[in-house]
Amino acid sequence: MNKIKYIIVDDEPIAHRIIEGYCNDLPHLELQEHCYDALQAMQFLNNHRVDLMFLDINMPKLKGFDFLKTLSYPPKVIVTTAYKEFALEGYELNVCDYLLKPFSFERFVKAVNKAVSTTQTASIAPAHKESTNTEKRRFFVKGDKKYHQVDLNDILFIEAFGNYAKLFLRDEMIITHEKISSYEELLPAGQFIRVHKSFMIAVDKINLVEGNRIIIQDHTIPIGQMYKLNVNKLFE
Repeated sequence: MNKIKYIIVDDEPIAHRIIEGYCNDLPHLELQEHCYDALQAMQFLNNHRVDLMFLDINMPKLKGFDFLKTLSYPPKVIVTTAYKEFALEGYELNVCDYLLKPFSFERFVKAVNKAVSTTQTASIAPAHKESTNTEKRRFFVKGDKKYHQVDLNDILFIEAFGNYAKLFLRDEMIITHEKISSYEELLPAGQFIRVHKSFMIAVDKINLVEGNRIIIQDHTIPIGQMYKLNVNKLFE
């Protein structure tokens, strides 16, 4: 499984230690460089390609957002800052998430999930688009007091389970600490659809649709009355 290469751009050494420590607990992330100002990051990015950048805003010489505006093909960006008043500008620059210091590991994981599970075509030069689009997208879910790395291609369907959700994969089932509505926001529309108030499925894993039920491997998933239109669109 390909590693996601990242850099940290922050003038505070303690911020580097915290972010790197969190990333060390997510095995699909691989540190490429510690950059302590934007100019150092600019020089590094001129010669190396990375997938993800943790970027502080308030740095000497060149501010974080001013630096970001200079990049023609920026990597995916997670802003890490103590200044919440700049959040709007960050989203206008298409950053993946905006982490307000100090942030918890759980909040950090959510930000990384957003970054690695969404496609940001501007993050790479056009010559590399084909190889990047085929790259498997992954995210982490919390279940059984552990963080499980999940590949989108392994998801069969999701079942609501009170304030939790059951994530059915090719080879296992994980009870996760997220509601099914959270997966509707996280997973790419079109590839995953809601077919019942308690079920969301991976379209490419459907074996057959029969009456008011969907068969995926040896699982039978009901089609809710309110969600029939979602299923019917598959046949258009």
